[in-house]
Amino acid sequence: MELRQIGARTVRIDGPESRHSVLLLPAAAEPGTVYDDVCTRLHNSGLRTIVAETLDGLDEAGIAAILDELKIGWVNLVGSREGAGLAWLFAARTFGRVASLVVADCCHPAVPDLNGEVLAADCPPVELPTTLIIGSSLLRPQADVSGRKVYADFRIVQLDGVDNVPLKAAAEMATEIVLRTSSW
Repeated sequence: MELRQIGARTVRIDGPESRHSVLLLPAAAEPGTVYDDVCTRLHNSGLRTIVAETLDGLDEAGIAAILDELKIGWVNLVGSREGAGLAWLFAARTFGRVASLVVADCCHPAVPDLNGEVLAADCPPVELPTTLIIGSSLLRPQADVSGRKVYADFRIVQLDGVDNVPLKAAAEMATEIVLRTSSW
């Protein structure tokens, strides 16, 4: 594993050299190590991973800076909870940099969450293959509405009783990422 400092941000880069890179964004209160099991599975599938060590202070411009510094033209983007919210925003507002989107436990930012709060009412739809993984059936109505904000293939994976998808459903998450990185 290579640790790389990009501005004030540390990222972990690992896996085989590949034309397919996956950028993983953790939840706000979690370290990037939450993706360790997911990354191991992705490396076994021939994918290179870049993991933000923390979500603190990361924004859309920070994601673009990471990709630019690593000379990555496009990426498969993954996020969990708050990291997923940022991933949705970047994918929706940045044309041509994201090949696919896999998000966990965070619906499209223009869709009200379980508390009725909207993260970003002005967030446009994403126009790329997207998978939304939810760990509770309580999110299903919001997940279904999120499908109206995806102008491409959209898939919902419901894993009832999973309160932390990257940590407790690593195999399922890695499978969804691999499926999205394939051209078929």
